[in-house]
Amino acid sequence: MGASDGLADAQNLWIIDPIDGTANFARSHPHWCISIGFMRKGTPEIGVIHAPVMGETYAARRGAGATRNGAKITVSEITAFNRSGIEVGWSSRRPAAEYQALVKAVMDEGAAAKRCGSGALGMAFVADGRSEGYLETHINSWDVAAGMVIVTEAGGVTNAFFAGDGLLKGNPILAAPPALAGRMAEMSGIGLQ
Repeated sequence: MGASDGLADAQNLWIIDPIDGTANFARSHPHWCISIGFMRKGTPEIGVIHAPVMGETYAARRGAGATRNGAKITVSEITAFNRSGIEVGWSSRRPAAEYQALVKAVMDEGAAAKRCGSGALGMAFVADGRSEGYLETHINSWDVAAGMVIVTEAGGVTNAFFAGDGLLKGNPILAAPPALAGRMAEMSGIGLQ
């Protein structure tokens, strides 16, 4: 049994990314954060995302709602794609053509496609209604563990990221308000279950 086997079987697990958005951080761009997630028995329970340069802290605990700097937040109420902004994350672990196709699919729906360089903040912005969705065809668990709790506690939907080897090897991620989640799953090929 290797170290990773024990990690996957842990009953209580902290998942921490000390700098999400490393390229932004290295270039003094303010769009980076610290992401701290806690899972119990495979279920994300607590999420905290702190963006020091922006002075923002997102926090959520399963069943207790989500906040930004202590104030309650909720996902966007926009239901039309042509009024939506959807962030599409990019991963060097997937072909560039796959990313380009996903951006095209978002734009073909009439939504604005954007990319800011931090998956954790992308998730937080969905929770706060600053974006209507976040999609990425491959991302690591430390980038989304906190954000998944924050999004769902803000009334949003995420896919089953931790299915299979998601914890150790990563998976696709989808985060959205309920009204847009189904269509986002169809157009991206990222299933909700």
